[in-house]
Amino acid sequence: MKKQLSRRTALKNLTGSAAFFSAAMVLPSAAKAELIKEEWGDLKLKGNVNHSVCKWCYPKISLDDLCKAAKDMGMSSIELQGPDEWATIKKYGLTCAMPWGAGKGIENGWNNPALHDELLASFEDVIPKVAAAGLDKIITFSGNRKGLSDEQGLENCAKGLKRLMKTAEKYKVTVTMELLNSKVNHKDYQCDHTKWGAELAKMIGSERFKLLYDIYHMQIMEGDVIATIKQYHPYISHYHTGGVPGRAEIDETQELNYPAIVKAILDTGYKGHIGQEFVPKRPDVLDSLRQSVKICDI
Repeated sequence: MKKQLSRRTALKNLTGSAAFFSAAMVLPSAAKAELIKEEWGDLKLKGNVNHSVCKWCYPKISLDDLCKAAKDMGMSSIELQGPDEWATIKKYGLTCAMPWGAGKGIENGWNNPALHDELLASFEDVIPKVAAAGLDKIITFSGNRKGLSDEQGLENCAKGLKRLMKTAEKYKVTVTMELLNSKVNHKDYQCDHTKWGAELAKMIGSERFKLLYDIYHMQIMEGDVIATIKQYHPYISHYHTGGVPGRAEIDETQELNYPAIVKAILDTGYKGHIGQEFVPKRPDVLDSLRQSVKICDI
């Protein structure tokens, strides 16, 4: 006699994790919990790390379903979302650890003085909304070099961002410039080394300007990740993960030792979020997320 299909097996016949999770959500809470536990196992987090995830890495999963999955995994944030999404995230008891919603994108930023007035108006409009939503950061970008020297780029960025600090300080929102690689993903981007970003922070001279240290990007540009974090952590307000090469899973298929990196971050006294920003390669993308949370939960 054929063994009767379990609820899990029946649901797994659906296409992919997103369908599995969505189907599980319509079951009574006890059955839902049983299915998710059977599918993913126990994920008992240690409480040392505030876990976050970047929504853009999961384009086939709705924001609601990702919020549900993140909540059940013990995560506390869905990030890189704008004002229209913050209420949905909050509905699930989560925060948006790194919001966006102001500026002109990655390539056109503060290193271009011709954009300063426009950028200032954009950020001064959004920063009060960030604060009203109970959030405390917003992402920004240097812009591409377009022929600028690093020295001139620093001067231009500092001049524009100093004008913004009065608003950032008033609303207690930290304007956070992301460090990106200019070798593989973002050709010509100016804020592509931690030392350059730290020099900019020194020139601005406000605790409301910090850096987003993206581990994936900085491994490509400069390596020496743990030593760099130890040296420059006072200028960093947020971290992103990603496997090198390829920004895939942060497991044994790539070259970085994430438990050691996370330990180094925590050893600096960091209390913020660590955002998972890898691109899952497996069909079961939520299992990829779950594994990465476990890897970083030291």
